[in-house]
Amino acid sequence: MPTLAMPAPDPDILARDSEIIERLLAALPHDVVISDPQETRAYECDALTAYRCAPLAVVLPRTTAEVSTAMAICNEMGVPVIPRGAGTSLAGGALPTADSVVIGTMRLRDILEVDTANRFIRVQTGVTNLSVSAELEASGFFYAPDPSSQLACTIAGNIAMNSGGAHCLRYGVTTNNLMGIRMVMADGGIVDLGGPFLGGGGLDILGLLCGSEGQLAIVTEATLRILPKPEGARPMLIGFDSAESAGECVARIIRSGLLPVAIEYMDDVCLRAVDAFANAGYPKCAAVLIVEVEGSEEEILHQIGRIHQIAAELNPVEFRTSRNADESLAIWKGRKSAFGAMGRLGDYLCLDGTVPVSKLPYTLKRIGELSREYGLEVANVFHAGDGNMHPLILFNANEPGELERAEAFGADILRLCVDVGGCLTGEHGVGIEKRDLMTKQYTADDLAIQMEVKSVFDAHWQLNPTKVFPLEVSKPYRERAVSSS
Repeated sequence: MPTLAMPAPDPDILARDSEIIERLLAALPHDVVISDPQETRAYECDALTAYRCAPLAVVLPRTTAEVSTAMAICNEMGVPVIPRGAGTSLAGGALPTADSVVIGTMRLRDILEVDTANRFIRVQTGVTNLSVSAELEASGFFYAPDPSSQLACTIAGNIAMNSGGAHCLRYGVTTNNLMGIRMVMADGGIVDLGGPFLGGGGLDILGLLCGSEGQLAIVTEATLRILPKPEGARPMLIGFDSAESAGECVARIIRSGLLPVAIEYMDDVCLRAVDAFANAGYPKCAAVLIVEVEGSEEEILHQIGRIHQIAAELNPVEFRTSRNADESLAIWKGRKSAFGAMGRLGDYLCLDGTVPVSKLPYTLKRIGELSREYGLEVANVFHAGDGNMHPLILFNANEPGELERAEAFGADILRLCVDVGGCLTGEHGVGIEKRDLMTKQYTADDLAIQMEVKSVFDAHWQLNPTKVFPLEVSKPYRERAVSSS
């Protein structure tokens, strides 16, 4: 992958670090501001741990008003701001610079309103993804987007990266379940968008904010669509002796017109890790699909029958349907723990690219060829139903040159995703990881329009300024922003 360089910190800001911290301490409760270098180190990276840099200071507000106060001070003093949720970003989306202030949302943890009659929940955005559905459990409702990191990731980060999850095939990703937000602009202004209804007149500004990676505003409250729990749901596990057969099975299920709740894919490398970690009882084969369907018992049996018929044409080594809740949990346990389990095999880079479902067999074949060319093992575990791939490239961080080789391998995989008609990211975002590959997917005019939009929301380019756009491409915009401040 291209070198993930960050610009040198602004010496003028570093020279004013004490003044900046004093201004923040004077306007905010002292326990909200962290400036001790030993404590700010905890925020030196997100889940892309290969790159680290401690920020000038960290602000952890408890209210929208405190976020607004901190943003206004940073705006006035010309200090870059790095919005941060739980820090689970795998793309360097929350990586700070030495001249920046991190504003985190993790203390914004209140459930503000639950309205099952109108099917929405309003929360502060520091609540975790899983806690939203936990709040709704007793009322028979749930929140659909379910990223693998849902135990830790927060709604703020889900909105920033437009996160999906295993069940996004039927229910959509965050943007399909986001009804309204309260956000703090770069100058500290507070703006409300949308509300407890879907759709509205005028420009879709809410859609623009979802997936903007913290570059346009900091979202402090969100109104989310909630859904009644289905009458029933049942997963099945299908094993194949080749990755191509598993990929073809996914394509045929989608072509048939069936819409399962989820179709998840794990290859043999991943299966080896999760079986040892979670004792999930998966078959020893080249690839496994987890397909979940839902509805009435009659609907479930009909869908299982059709999927069994489709899979049978590709000679699966195993077709297992859950018979009870315990078996359902066992089938999902390995998939939900896959990313953690892979850590037992060594260091890895987790990628995120999306391809047309019809191109899955070819893409998996080509990734295998690239793995042999680079001499690095790769595990494939991903949301197969919508082609959102997550190749995990294994490497030894203590071996000189292996990280760079893994990054180059990753860049080739992401270029492959674009070449077959897909895109650079499905849910992890661009961050710094894919920043320099943006020219592969977008023309100069495309990028110029996107950067002009950022300039409308953030005239001085203070919010996450070195993410998403290649540094050389965005340099004129960043320099124009500085000269006008």
